[in-house]
Amino acid sequence: NARKHDSQDICFVPDRDYAKFMEDFTGKHYPPGDFLDENGSRVGTHQGAVRYTIGQRKGLGISAETRLFVSGKNMAENTVTVGLESALFRSSLLADEWNWIAAPPAVGQPLPCTARTRYHQPERPATATLLPDGRVRVDFAAPQRAIAPGQAVVLYNGESVIGGGTILNVE
Repeated sequence: NARKHDSQDICFVPDRDYAKFMEDFTGKHYPPGDFLDENGSRVGTHQGAVRYTIGQRKGLGISAETRLFVSGKNMAENTVTVGLESALFRSSLLADEWNWIAAPPAVGQPLPCTARTRYHQPERPATATLLPDGRVRVDFAAPQRAIAPGQAVVLYNGESVIGGGTILNVE
C-alpha cells in the first residue's frame, strides 16, 4: 500500500473489484440495473448499483451531450440516478450512529461548528442540531458537493473533534 499512488480504494481488495469482493464475502449478488435521469427516465444500464458512488463521473458508460455524475442510488430498486454536476450540491444532512467526543449539545439547541463529509475535504461552516431521537441534523452555511449516505460526517470546533456519525440522507 505504501507504493500506491493515491488511496481511493479499499486497501485490502488487491484487484480493486469491490463488488466481487462484496459478493464473495456476503454471498449476495449485485445484478445490473437501470441508470435513471433526474426525472426518473431510463438512460442506460449499470453493472450493479454497489459499483457506483455519489459524485462519480468516470466509468458510467453513458453517452450524453453533457457530463453526467451519479447523484443518487436506490439500493432497494437497484437504480442509479445520474444528472448534471449541479445536482450534487446539498445544504443539509441527517446522521445517526452518533459518537460524541465532546459533551453533546442540548436537544434542539443549534451548535455552530465546522463539518467534513469527505476525507480530503476542507472543513466547512455548519450548524449541528441534536434531535430528540439521537440523530443529528447538520445544516451547512453553503451547499456541499456529493454528500453520500452511508459515509461519515465529522464535526469540529477549531482543532478539536466534537463528534461524528453516519449520514442517513441529504437534503
